[in-house]
Amino acid sequence: MRAAIGLWRWRHNPLRRTTDLVEAWVALTAVVLLCVVAPLTGWAAGSAADASLQRAVHAQQEQRVPTTARVVRAASGAETADEAPEEQPRRSVVARWTAPDGSERTGTVTTALRTAAPGAAFTLWTDREGRPVAPPLRSDTARAHAVVAGLTAALLTALLVETVRRLAVRRLVLLRYARLDRAWAAAGPDWGRTGTGS
Repeated sequence: MRAAIGLWRWRHNPLRRTTDLVEAWVALTAVVLLCVVAPLTGWAAGSAADASLQRAVHAQQEQRVPTTARVVRAASGAETADEAPEEQPRRSVVARWTAPDGSERTGTVTTALRTAAPGAAFTLWTDREGRPVAPPLRSDTARAHAVVAGLTAALLTALLVETVRRLAVRRLVLLRYARLDRAWAAAGPDWGRTGTGS
């Protein structure tokens, strides 16, 4: 709305000040930057983030292998006395799995199993050496992160444009006040005196 008021100051008016015209140009520039540069910045940042994350997704999918692990027993100290096993979203268990090279491995891993009964099977992701790793990033999750990055870049660009616009308008207002103070100081001593033509 303030941008529209700023643009309205372009009209020919004998009372229009130079600062009014400058403010109108500042408003027009801000509108153009908000409508063109902010979306382009967001798109560029989102595209770059998506390309980078998709490369990471492909690399993780090539380097990580799913395997079936079986619970041997609950890990010692995995459950605390004040938290019931059903309330724990993930729990530590000692499990056995087969590495990609065919060797048997045993180790402590975390699982989302509701009950960590011995012999329960669950999917475990390992690297090429058989060490447990996090599951690979999914492509749609990477795309969602890229969208968030693009929106954040666009919003930060818009915030920067608006901040610069506000600082410029503030400077113009201060300039107007300074000119008004100088004009008032020049006319003030004669204001209302008889014979001064006022």
